[in-house]
Amino acid sequence: MQHAARNYAIVTAAYWGFTLTDGALRMLVLLHFYRLGYSPFVLAFLFLLYEAAGVVANLIGGWLATRFGIAKMLMVGLITQIIGFTLLSQINPEWTVAMSVAWVLVAQGICGVAKDLTKTASKSAIKITAAQVGDQDAGQLFKWVAWFTGSKNAMKGVGFFLGGLMLETLGFQWSLWSMAGLLALILLGVVLSLPPLMGIGKASKSARELFAKNPGINALAAARIVLFGARDVWFVVGVPVYLYSVGWTFSMVGGFLAAWTIGYGLVQALAPQLVHRSHDGLSREVPAARAWSVALMLIPAALAVAVYMDASQLQWVIVGGLGIFGFVFAVNSSVHSYLILAYAGSEKAAEDVGFYYAANALGRFMGTLLSGLLYQWGGLICTLLGSALMLFICWLITLKLPEGLSGTKRGAA
Repeated sequence: MQHAARNYAIVTAAYWGFTLTDGALRMLVLLHFYRLGYSPFVLAFLFLLYEAAGVVANLIGGWLATRFGIAKMLMVGLITQIIGFTLLSQINPEWTVAMSVAWVLVAQGICGVAKDLTKTASKSAIKITAAQVGDQDAGQLFKWVAWFTGSKNAMKGVGFFLGGLMLETLGFQWSLWSMAGLLALILLGVVLSLPPLMGIGKASKSARELFAKNPGINALAAARIVLFGARDVWFVVGVPVYLYSVGWTFSMVGGFLAAWTIGYGLVQALAPQLVHRSHDGLSREVPAARAWSVALMLIPAALAVAVYMDASQLQWVIVGGLGIFGFVFAVNSSVHSYLILAYAGSEKAAEDVGFYYAANALGRFMGTLLSGLLYQWGGLICTLLGSALMLFICWLITLKLPEGLSGTKRGAA
């Protein structure tokens, strides 16, 4: 128990540091290039390769973590992020807009690979350490997943604030260099602390075997695509641009996004106290995923009605509604994060988690793209209606989730 808890603490601390720099990076890029005059749609475009790279990174990262071990993949993720920061710091103000955008896209793509390699390895480590404890039925796995995911997102919110502060005090280049230095220290800690053979198992020998997941993982991955698409379709461009258009300063908009993310992370950490546990780990948790999906769907639909009717004090109605959305979304996401590890087999946990988070990255990519397109096409109301539609699809997919372990056997390879 002490050995497993120690490894869990090390992985969590390493991912905290990584997430802090990842959140700061988003605000650095957003604020720096907005200050240079880039349009909201181009700003969203700068993050597309970052999200798209995560799809491939998660799939490959899960296989590599099973093949070479979780500790090595954590190291690779941290090194890759350092490389991405270094490249981004070399951008030249004298370059043309097209060349600058291309350079940022490539650097952001490298950082996207780094993030998802690190996330897959970290989440897989939780499955391994919880299995060592042997107390999953008593709720240890759910508690560890919830705390890891919630604290990670709270740290990302702190990173949003830190990114704006560093940009103002250190400037763009020195901010990136200082974050690269922090990651180098974290990398040293991982090298010295984690067992090098942690998580090594029998990796899939073919693409067909890699994609032959059990019905629970397949359904959950599909639900994850539309769940996170439903968040980012308003989060990335729609709401930030709307709030700026009604008179908010950019720092106010960034502060709102930071507060939303921190609150969302704190609720995720408390999710085990909000969802009744079952002895088998599925019979109550799966219905909970369905119920929270329905509740979440109603919120953007109601906000879309408020926008259509031009409700009094509309900006504060939107802010309050999205606060409620964040609470319900946090619980929903935390239940999903638990279920993937409940469905995953210990032998190939990293591959199963990588497959699931590839779907997560695909959802973020779709949401980021649609956020710019829908807002440009029809304003805030279209992004909210798009969110509600995606959540309806999410609920339909959760009806296919198995409620017992008999429905989670790995499909034939």
